[in-house]
This record gives sequence, C-alpha cells and structure tokens, in this order.
Amino acid sequence: MAPLAAHGSSGKLWSMQRAHGVEVPETVAEMCRPDRAAVLVYDPQVGILAHVQDREGLVERTRSVLDAARVAGVPVLYVRHVSVPVTHMGVAALRTAMAWQRLDDPNKVVSPFPPDAPHAQIADELAPVAGEPVFDKLGMSAFVGTPLEAVLRDRGITTLLLVGAVLEIGIEPTARHAADLGLLPVVVTDACGVVEQPAAERSLASLDYSLMSYRCTAEEAVTALLAGFPRGSGSDEIRDSP
Repeated sequence: MAPLAAHGSSGKLWSMQRAHGVEVPETVAEMCRPDRAAVLVYDPQVGILAHVQDREGLVERTRSVLDAARVAGVPVLYVRHVSVPVTHMGVAALRTAMAWQRLDDPNKVVSPFPPDAPHAQIADELAPVAGEPVFDKLGMSAFVGTPLEAVLRDRGITTLLLVGAVLEIGIEPTARHAADLGLLPVVVTDACGVVEQPAAERSLASLDYSLMSYRCTAEEAVTALLAGFPRGSGSDEIRDSP
C-alpha cells in the first residue's frame, strides 16, 4: 500500500461507506474515530528508548498522540517487555538471549529485562496516567500472553494506533497480529522508535505490501483524534505543538 493512500489524504471525516450494516472506513482519519480507536504504547522503557534514533523527538511526538487520545477519551494502554530469571528460561528464551547478548555459551546468559530493573521501567516522560494499564509480556507481539485483545474487544475497539519502540522489532509483529485478529492496525510512523533505519524501512514496506495495516504521522493521528473538538475547545495546544 502506498504511504499516501494509507495516510488517507481525503478531507472527509466520519462519513463512512457501509456494507451489510457494517461501517467501512476509507481513510485513517475515519479509522481513528474516538469511539472506535485505542492507542497502544509499545515498550516505552528506559533501556529500550536509550537505543532509538532521535529519542527526544520520538518522545515529543508520542506525547502529542497520547495527549490527544486523553483529551478525546480514547483508551491508552501500555505493554512492557520483561524476562524471566535465567533459571526459568527455556530453549527459545536462551537462544534469543544468546543472540541479543552476542554469546556462544548459554551458561553466560543474564536475564535482560528483570521486571524490577531500572532499565525495564517505563520512561518518566511517557508514564501512564489515571490508571492506564500496563501489561507485561515476554515476546514480541503485544497480544501474546497479555489480556490486550480481551480489553479491546470489551471496549468495542476496531482501530489500534501503535506508538513506542521498536518499530522493526516488536511493533511490526504486533501490527500483523492485530490485523489477524480483525483489528485495523495504524502504525504512527514518526512516533515509533527506530534502531536501524534500513530494517525499519523493510518492516514498513512489508506491512504496506500486506494491505492489512495502515500508517500515518503523529500530526495526522492528533488531527484525527481531535476531529470532534473544534478550535477553542482546549485542544489547540496539542494540535499546534511541534
């Protein structure tokens, strides 16, 4: 899917097509209706954000999406990557840890993200507010081993906006899993942290090719989330932020 088509450049908001009683959005703006959307903040942890490019810009753009979602009453949920003690790691966990830690001996592996470790905590700048839930996970897809799907289904959510880190590691498989579950995943590209740009570009190209996920910028996400809030309603500062 070409980025421009995925962005939904049409000026229409919320005037969706219908088929067999089902509303079918054409654009990302229509997908992001506040009554149908949620924002997932993927692994915004101290030890992960330390490795992304343009950390401060990423945090600023992510904050703008979170601020807009909170003003619009859109649910914000978090996932956090954790790891079990080495004594409880199995074959896959040990092999992954060996690869990430550049080791050839499983006896030298250390647990990379113990839940209580400082680097495993969510960065202060992106901390949850007002009881927003944080679901711990062991793998890459935010849906595996967490109650995320159940929470979204219970709220009647159809669109999941993805922000956080890292695009080419965990956000891509989460977008694919969301699509397989019948959701509309929207990758907010400039609010998704990148470690290696070529790998991130391959991830986006692969997602575009599937035609099952969508993307937009943080500015476009903010505009869509605040579409029902006219100028002068207290949302101007979020819209006009850099």
